[in-house]
Amino acid sequence: MLYLILPVLLLFQITLAEKLYVVERERGSLAVIEDGKFKGEIKDLGNLNHSIVKTDGDFSYCIARNGYFSKIDNRTDRLIKKVKPGNSGIGFTFIKDYIAIAHYSPKKVSILTKDLDIYKTIDTGSRNVGIKPYKNLLVFSLMDKDQIFVLDADRDFEKVHVVENAGKMPFDALISGNRYIVGFFKERGVGILDLDSFEYRKATFKTGNKEEVVFKIPHFGMWGVADGIALIPAVGEKRAYVVDINSMEVKKHIPLEGLPVFISVSPDKKIAVVNYSGDRDELISVIDIQKLQVIKTFPAGKRVMHMRFSKDGSKLYVSSYFDNSLKIYSRDNWQLIKEITVPTPSGIFIVR
Repeated sequence: MLYLILPVLLLFQITLAEKLYVVERERGSLAVIEDGKFKGEIKDLGNLNHSIVKTDGDFSYCIARNGYFSKIDNRTDRLIKKVKPGNSGIGFTFIKDYIAIAHYSPKKVSILTKDLDIYKTIDTGSRNVGIKPYKNLLVFSLMDKDQIFVLDADRDFEKVHVVENAGKMPFDALISGNRYIVGFFKERGVGILDLDSFEYRKATFKTGNKEEVVFKIPHFGMWGVADGIALIPAVGEKRAYVVDINSMEVKKHIPLEGLPVFISVSPDKKIAVVNYSGDRDELISVIDIQKLQVIKTFPAGKRVMHMRFSKDGSKLYVSSYFDNSLKIYSRDNWQLIKEITVPTPSGIFIVR
């Protein structure tokens, strides 16, 4: 009998072998989850509302809403350096051997070395959003000036292109292939910048020849993008839009149980999961991307804040804010595999 039990135990250990950093939103800390267990906390990181963690080799970097930027050693799970390049950091990205940080305040973009020393500062006179890398180019939008800046990291971050009158109040952006797609707070549709030719055009969402007001563009991190389509959570509507990301044509609406927040796509691009706000915030719905329909909806905890698939796509990690727990579900049958206590959890980030 022991010979039968050991392989099962080994398989369980392997399936939970990833390391995660989970944001403890009210504590300014990251919970360290490894091999399916709570291993400790990385503390004193600042205001972690809407914070982002990104990993680069043996180190992870965390941006806080109140301007702090931290470097963490993934091998020891220790904070090794914390700086404050601004008062309100909104996003960051890696570009070549540097880190670029977009700020609301002060109105600038900071270029840091990976040891968190200031290399260069670009004053913009605007809140800055949608910062993205493409090859040697750094692209971001100026929220208060309706512009898009393109800098060349190979030329000491020289400004090589500016899009004037890009749209009314750029709000966020994503990279799709060689295209920088920016959404606006005060204008319908999106702007599309070809990063090879620098050609720029605007596109509105349409169903056939009819223009459709999809919504006020939310953060693009809420979109699920898979094989040429975007699954977009509607604001104030119980549905998701299926949009051709090249033409911006609305292909379909998918009815949902509540008001959607995030749509997360599995690594194999076959399914997506949706969480909700309001009175249905305990639910998760599963969308079959080939059929473009909901195939399952199930309760996953009080106020589901974030979801992330494991690297191999076999599991779904879910943070339940009011349950103070990280829940791990099997993708095979959507049964709960394990529940780990984490205080006020929100964002989930895979370290390795």
